[in-house]
Amino acid sequence: MRIASTWSFGLRANDAAWPHVEAGRALDAVEAACAWADSAPDVDSVGYGGLPDSSGRVSLDGCMMLSPARCGSVAGLRRHLHPVSVARKVMESTQHVMLVGPDADLFADEHGIAQEELLSPEARAAYEKWLREGGVVDQSRDRAGAPAAHALRPVDRRHGEDGRLFGGGALPADEARWRHHDTIGCLVLDAAGVLAGGCSTSGTPFKTPGRVGDSPIIGHGLYVDPEVGGATATGTGELIMGVCGAFLVVEAMRRGAGVEDAVREAAVRIARSYALEAHHQAAFLAMDRRGNIAAAALRPGYRTSVRDSDGARTAEPVFVAIPD
Repeated sequence: MRIASTWSFGLRANDAAWPHVEAGRALDAVEAACAWADSAPDVDSVGYGGLPDSSGRVSLDGCMMLSPARCGSVAGLRRHLHPVSVARKVMESTQHVMLVGPDADLFADEHGIAQEELLSPEARAAYEKWLREGGVVDQSRDRAGAPAAHALRPVDRRHGEDGRLFGGGALPADEARWRHHDTIGCLVLDAAGVLAGGCSTSGTPFKTPGRVGDSPIIGHGLYVDPEVGGATATGTGELIMGVCGAFLVVEAMRRGAGVEDAVREAAVRIARSYALEAHHQAAFLAMDRRGNIAAAALRPGYRTSVRDSDGARTAEPVFVAIPD
């Protein structure tokens, strides 16, 4: 029984999901974890806090998966805050896998999912500052630095209702380096032994309108096979898409690799496949069918949030392809 989510803010997402994990409701757990991140105004790459595209509009992508035969995905939502919830409706109510754009929003309307505001005041202010001052603040060309208001990403430094410090103190500051890369990917093995995964994002900040990255695409940002395990990815989506990252990890496990070797293979594949630049980051999180987990990253700074019977904690990747 375990839940693992990408990045340190995943600790709070895991807390929101944990009652469902204990109750044997894997899909509800995935949905709850991603919905928490969608609603958090201090997470600037997911949901309400997510930075908009270059036109000033937010678009959201996400997916959910139980198996190759049971998965759902949406991309380009502009009126609904929780893409994983809409993706679950696609999975459970249609014979399709993926809906996109205005028709995905219309589908959500037809299934009773309430419309919500997607652009937070903080994200709007960051966008207006970007328009005034120029520069590029996104996952693909992050050379100009972030607006001052977003100089530090929302690294979770405390955990639990009593505010106890976790992990012996504050998280290292290097995670702030990848503040705009922090798509939430979540993998759950519930009390009934059901494995499920989900992924939610607002995509690259100030992206070209219409851009879709790896997160909602089955086999790229997420892949789950109950006979083997699951994997999710975060970082520069274009790097992950080019190697079918999540599928690559699960297929390595299918061939007999353990979770550590599987995520290492994906990180190395990216390092060998691209002419990488300093702003590029990618990370892979895997969970096998027994609940063993591991993560690997292209560069330092990535962390996994974990909750299980031993409590809540963050974990360093087992492998970093390009140590700084």
